Amino acid sequence: MQKRYMSIWFRHLLTDWQSLRQPEMKDTPFVFAAPIRNRIIVTAANKAAENEGVYAGMAAADAKAIAPCLQVLDHLTGKQEKLLRKLALWCIRYTPLVAIDAPDGLLLDITGCTHLWDDERGYLKEIVLKLRGNGYDTRAAIADTMAAAWAVARFGRVTPIIAPQTQTAAIAKLPPAALRLEETVLEQLQKLGFRNIGSFMNLPGRELRKRFGDELLTRLTQALGLKPEFFTPVIPPVPYVERLPSLEPIKTVTGIEIAIKQLLEQICARLLSEGKGLRKAMLKCYRIDGKQVQVAISTTRGSHSVSHLQKLFGLQIDKIEPALGIELFIMEVSRVEDMAVKQENVWISQPDLKDNALAELLDKIGGKLGAHRIHRYLPAEHYWPERSVKEAQTLQDVPSTYWRTDRPRPLRLLSEPEQINEVMSLLPDYPPKYFKYKGKHHNIAKADGPERIEREWWLEQGEHRDYYALEDTEGRRYWVFRSGHYDSGNKKWFIHGFFA
Repeated sequence: MQKRYMSIWFRHLLTDWQSLRQPEMKDTPFVFAAPIRNRIIVTAANKAAENEGVYAGMAAADAKAIAPCLQVLDHLTGKQEKLLRKLALWCIRYTPLVAIDAPDGLLLDITGCTHLWDDERGYLKEIVLKLRGNGYDTRAAIADTMAAAWAVARFGRVTPIIAPQTQTAAIAKLPPAALRLEETVLEQLQKLGFRNIGSFMNLPGRELRKRFGDELLTRLTQALGLKPEFFTPVIPPVPYVERLPSLEPIKTVTGIEIAIKQLLEQICARLLSEGKGLRKAMLKCYRIDGKQVQVAISTTRGSHSVSHLQKLFGLQIDKIEPALGIELFIMEVSRVEDMAVKQENVWISQPDLKDNALAELLDKIGGKLGAHRIHRYLPAEHYWPERSVKEAQTLQDVPSTYWRTDRPRPLRLLSEPEQINEVMSLLPDYPPKYFKYKGKHHNIAKADGPERIEREWWLEQGEHRDYYALEDTEGRRYWVFRSGHYDSGNKKWFIHGFFA
């Protein structure tokens, strides 16, 4: 059977994901940027930003000059790879062989699969429309080789479906960049006047290798189907699921506890052997009246400790109503993480975040109050105070910079500064003598400052801030700032935090 491949290209993968998270940003020009060789470089731009002339690879400062209203977000390292893996797992419903084509695509071996959607056109239409309906700007193409499908998906303008044995004619009119060549090779081809693949396709291989190296010849022969290309499919994760049927309907708390312990022993033994730890799990209880009851737990750090996980489920047992009895227990682990393989009874106490006792305590608190109420924050590399902290996802996250300790910082920092009115100072550049906040006047007894914090010009334009630490006559302490120079016509005062 003739091999057939589909290449899927996500034109704005990272920015499409951001727009799905924050729909209000869909029509707003924004980019992701990261420091590269002492410069802030745009790593991804959404469609609105590209319409303004912004593109990936340019300096963020130049992008801001072209589009003053541009929003610049910190690049999310590794996020594209995670998105591609999730999308690859989603595509397994159409073919069992899906490979990640970093940084912005997927490759599908669709041999023998398209007849389920009538033909290749119906197959391609189904996948592309579903992905676009999910919010991703997508292009796709089908050909005999992976390289030809990749080239047509990104550079083709006639048809996305290349008939069998016609890839030679299909790629002949495409530019050399469609062969996934390095920039130096593309520059050489351009200098010699090779504007499309057909202009050098029929040249002797010996001459191509001599002038351009092995890469050009390898890519060309792969596209023509004369040389095989390595295909590494994504392997779906094996679900962690355990079942426990009951000979007699379980009605008591003791019986439920025994069932939970048996399920945990089976799952934790598997997790331990694979070097994994449980992060999220759900217990489903099927009653004899046909109804289902379920409870879930989550942990701060991966765990395969039966005793600890059983205590977490113990906090949820009162939510399980057995009614006439439970005939089947199913435990599903939806999230795991890698962890060092240890014997369960070896728990080394350490006076830091690596202390397992701390992780267990947080899990218990989260089980009672809700995991969403527990937060851990790390310092971020930003001047603006409200941007200088970020929320950690796990206890293993390490800070990329240090907490600033050379200047006083309030115990409570407002997420957004709040404007204050009726501010009076003795001299224009002096701290306030009194101000009004939420309807109450505050007379200032002590003040320290100013501390000037400049705006991050590569992110946005605007005034600087002059911060003051104030203490009123009642002993309350505040962190306030004036936006802009004291003699500017649009100066404003804001309160940003509260000291202890």
